[in-house]
Amino acid sequence: MGANSLTDSLMKKAKLILLLVCMADSITLVKASAQDSKNLISEDSGNTRYGMFGQYDRRSSYGEDKFPEPFLVDDTDLERNEARFDWLHTIGPGSGTQNDVLHAEFEKSFGLMTFEVELPYVRSIADGVTTKGLDNLDLGARYPLYEYVSKSGFINSTFGAALEVGVPFYNQVSVNTEIVPKVFNDITIGKHFSIQSILGWSSLLGRGPDGGLQSGEYGFVFGYTFQHKEVPIPGVMQLVPMVELTGSKDLTQVNAGGNALTADAGFRINLKPIAGIQPRLGMAYVFPLDSGGRQAETSGFMISTVFEY
Repeated sequence: MGANSLTDSLMKKAKLILLLVCMADSITLVKASAQDSKNLISEDSGNTRYGMFGQYDRRSSYGEDKFPEPFLVDDTDLERNEARFDWLHTIGPGSGTQNDVLHAEFEKSFGLMTFEVELPYVRSIADGVTTKGLDNLDLGARYPLYEYVSKSGFINSTFGAALEVGVPFYNQVSVNTEIVPKVFNDITIGKHFSIQSILGWSSLLGRGPDGGLQSGEYGFVFGYTFQHKEVPIPGVMQLVPMVELTGSKDLTQVNAGGNALTADAGFRINLKPIAGIQPRLGMAYVFPLDSGGRQAETSGFMISTVFEY
């Protein structure tokens, strides 16, 4: 076979391979287009469920910044990238008794899983004695398990589970390891109102005075979100008045059955992003609601700054 014949043969084979590749690409595009149309029809017909068991809903408000960051209650929303710094000041029932907590927190999500790291510094004065030091290093994770959205979207609810582990520093204020499994529910009603609730079971492990203590922990966060067009304050995206209830009930040791319930009322101001970082400022007044709460504090306030990036 001559050189020209060999070249022609190779050209024909190359054209045939190119034709087959083009046909395969065309078939793939047709299949992809058909699948997209099928998905579109499925969504239009109201099938917005997804997940291994269809437990999630694409219309869910979870992780869409519909829930304000709580003050004293544990956060339960999906947080992609967030840094937070708080100052809590409370006054106790005794003369000169006061408590200050400086708190740093960082949250990062991978998919629907949110991880958090918390580090509080505590300074307390009671009977003229000052106690201070780093409290437990808290490591936590949470994950949504089921989402419900009504047909109209008016009711939007997410159920989930979380786990928190407190690692002690073995100093004046941090002695016992704490393990707290939790369940939570986040609800939006309409466009403005939100309710966050959480229930946990705390176990303290170690040789400290509270070692072996088990208690139930609970919290509720009620928020009403005003958008900028409703409250046109320059530089403000959202204004969120909030009320919280947080409590604990001892289940073991000498105070078994004792309950301590505290409330706070305040607001958050979510500012417009600056260089890709959105500041969220908050302030709340803290006050007890029962005798158990009054044994811990008579009043207090909290200043909270959150940066979402």
